Amino acid sequence: MVRPKAAVAKGPSLAAANRSKNQRLSSADRSAYFARREAAKVLRSVLQGDARRRALGSIKTLVYNPSVRNKKATFALVCQTLKHLPIIKDVLEAANILNSKWKRQLELVYIIIYDILFGKEISLAGDAEKYLTLRKEAIQSALARILVRRKAKRIEDLVALYQTPDVSKPRYVRVNTLKMDVDSAVLELGKQFTVQKDDMVPDLLILPPGCDLHAHSLVTNGSVFLQGKASSMVAAALAPKPGWKVLDACSAPGNKTVHLAALMKGKGKIIACELNKERVKRLEETIRLSGAANIEVLYGDFLKLDPKDPSYSEHSLNFCTCYISLFLTSKELQVRAILLDPSCSGSGTAANRLDHLLPSHTAGHGADFNGSERLNKLAAFQKKALEHALSFPAVERVVYSTCSIDQIENEDVVQSLLPVAISYGFQLATPFPKWHRRGLPVFDGSEHLLRTNIVKDKVGFFIALFVRKDMVNDCKKLTIERHT
Repeated sequence: MVRPKAAVAKGPSLAAANRSKNQRLSSADRSAYFARREAAKVLRSVLQGDARRRALGSIKTLVYNPSVRNKKATFALVCQTLKHLPIIKDVLEAANILNSKWKRQLELVYIIIYDILFGKEISLAGDAEKYLTLRKEAIQSALARILVRRKAKRIEDLVALYQTPDVSKPRYVRVNTLKMDVDSAVLELGKQFTVQKDDMVPDLLILPPGCDLHAHSLVTNGSVFLQGKASSMVAAALAPKPGWKVLDACSAPGNKTVHLAALMKGKGKIIACELNKERVKRLEETIRLSGAANIEVLYGDFLKLDPKDPSYSEHSLNFCTCYISLFLTSKELQVRAILLDPSCSGSGTAANRLDHLLPSHTAGHGADFNGSERLNKLAAFQKKALEHALSFPAVERVVYSTCSIDQIENEDVVQSLLPVAISYGFQLATPFPKWHRRGLPVFDGSEHLLRTNIVKDKVGFFIALFVRKDMVNDCKKLTIERHT
């Protein structure tokens, strides 16, 4: 039997079209497959950090890690899954469809359930997708029962129970002066946005709220850093001079560390101390991005550093019985400033970090976020760390900062250490004198402390600056007295 010529001619063309369509779908399926797993990895880090109350970084920090390829899609998928997570958990409990294998991959299950119920159409690109899609009817039925039980007419009514209002604030960017000068950054960013210079932090720029700069070339090449005003004030308050040796006690993720390097014009040395191995990786990535060459990463516990170790205190003030020139030369070997930004409750940055999406906040609307037991433990650590920083014999300036609004982590810590500070020759100084929001009036001298207001400034930060008397002048005086 001979087939019609027309059929023979048409057949290959139709087959080619079908193959092309299948290839396009296959490519899209593969892309979705990897995107969900990338989002699941980030979600796992977020949820584990939240459960332990020691996050590796904020949601934004984790998503915009260089290792994450499709940052915008991953960020949206992670945030939307977290936003719907209480509902997703209720659905899974009601549907009772997970076996032991998938209970060990809950983060991926959460991501796929979000897509099934609220997102885009799920393809059968992976085993998890196949498993859950085959149980789609049970999943949707469980959601319907929850809506009835909660007396909610729409999904939005359920979601609204866990949402907090969005916080609108300007977008701040800090110019990395190791790579670009401020005026050049203003010109470049000004091509797309309205840009203003901050009136207090010299290398800080202000852009309109909602500006998405994560993919901007100046951000991806490290010429500017997405860093808030309060955070940028910390290193500026320490004000290290070029050529100094500086210790950053709790460095990761490293934005303040590289800011110190820029303030020092890349001269001198910064010892960046970090105890958490995963956070060390993030710190090293930040340093590489900044281009700073004068930072040494120290993987270890700041509290275990010996202040009398020659690496930190060689030729201290007691050694200056020699000539002034020798004293001045030896100063290069000493740690002369310490930035201490220790672990804290983060109560001042909850909205900025998107912490309102986390289970610790949505469960009871964050009633236990700053429980007294946790705050007491944090404050105890903060006091130890500050006392240790003040004990370094050659240090002239110490900044203690938190992103907390709680008095127990701020004024109370400083007040408890004031006698120790005075015994070492320190006194409180006033960072940014023109800034009008100061410490809570709970002790004499609190007017030297700096606070930002979580409502008015959109973030709550605290900065205390301890300054020792000029050691060079003391040495000169001692030397003159010995020669007269």
